[in-house]
Amino acid sequence: MAEKSLNDLPPDLRKLFTKGSDALSRDNFDYAITLFTQILASQPAVYDVRKALRNAQLKKAGGGGGFLKSMWSTAKSQPMVTKAQIALRSNPAEALQIAEQVLANDAQNSFAHRVIVEAAMAMEMPKTAVLSLDILTANSPKDRELAIKLANALADSGEVVRAERILADLAADYPQDQDLALALKNISARKTMEKGGYEKAAEGKGSYRDMLRDKEEAVALEQQNRQVKTEDVTERLIREGEIRLKTEPNNLKQLRNLAEMYTSKGQYDKALGYYEKIKATDAGAADTSIDKAITDTMSRKFDSLIAQLDNTAPDYAQQVAKIQADKQSFRLSERQKLVERFPTDLQLRFDLALLYFEIGKINEAIPEFQKAQQNANRKVKAMSYLGQCYARKNMNELAVRTFEAALKEKLVWDEEKKELTYNLGSILEKLGRRDDAKRQFEEIFGIDSAYKDVAKKMDEYYGAGAA
Repeated sequence: MAEKSLNDLPPDLRKLFTKGSDALSRDNFDYAITLFTQILASQPAVYDVRKALRNAQLKKAGGGGGFLKSMWSTAKSQPMVTKAQIALRSNPAEALQIAEQVLANDAQNSFAHRVIVEAAMAMEMPKTAVLSLDILTANSPKDRELAIKLANALADSGEVVRAERILADLAADYPQDQDLALALKNISARKTMEKGGYEKAAEGKGSYRDMLRDKEEAVALEQQNRQVKTEDVTERLIREGEIRLKTEPNNLKQLRNLAEMYTSKGQYDKALGYYEKIKATDAGAADTSIDKAITDTMSRKFDSLIAQLDNTAPDYAQQVAKIQADKQSFRLSERQKLVERFPTDLQLRFDLALLYFEIGKINEAIPEFQKAQQNANRKVKAMSYLGQCYARKNMNELAVRTFEAALKEKLVWDEEKKELTYNLGSILEKLGRRDDAKRQFEEIFGIDSAYKDVAKKMDEYYGAGAA
């Protein structure tokens, strides 16, 4: 869901926005908040309304009221925050709306702002995420993870220069932090790739023709990003891109556009050729998303080769097995190379561990999942897989401790918590600790009686006379 402007509002809602703006100018904050919230309930992607709402919330909060009042507000709003966190799993738009209700009375609530960040990014609304990340980073200026999130959201919003400046300032304070250094390198690469006519014009080095060309490119990009694209439109965009490359052979953005379009048409070798051209540049070499795009494209190429096989051939199964083995070998090799190049990137380590797990290389997966736990965004998931790894190696007591530790990190009942609880119950059952196992399955049954075979297990436990 791309963010919209006020011009995208229907006339009736535009009138409401005018009323809300008037109320805000008269310091009638509650009425302004009510009107802006009403608009966003049906038009959540209109950024200017979101910005006005945030302004009203912050002005209503004023000086805040001190530490005790802040603590009381946070505690009072916790049930709503929990509701928003639950909604975030399946309905980001609903989570966004609930979090805004919290901010209406507690404008600095960090938990609500974090929900808004996650919901906004899930809905592809980076400018909305920036509104909350600006507040979060102002309250925690040395939080490196927040700074990286803010920089990425700013870059997605087109504010690459500001994103680079934020990371550069923080990197100066933490010169040994490799995660920050890598994030700064990636942002700088994006700056190189995305710098165009508008920035040049602002610097007095460009022209109206540059700006017009970028505007035309933006229109072309919008066409590319539509989910329903006819073949003739794609062909035309490819032809135009190829022509443009003759005069701008180092236009990295255009190279990537062509690679993505050729991939969508199943012309994987041409796509890979363009990705390799990007990788040959300094900016492309530092951008891990290019490596991932190459891996995804190659995977699709392998799948295409399988689809082209004659399924009536006597050696069909052997041919499929060979291609799948080649695909697996390629994916593993590429992920290993990425981890070697960026050893401190914990997301890359998680990706490698997950592939090891999927292909049954449990001994190799364990140390990678152990390292990936340090990534706050992947901590619980890494622990979940670690527990499964230990279980496969019959390290059952260690598996139990790992699942229990992971469950302590889970505040709400979601699919991940149900899976952790089920796995813990299964290991306890394997160890002969029937009462402990039954308690785990009972917890799931009380939330979701249809989950896996929990209902059957309950019948077996109670039918067997378990206490």
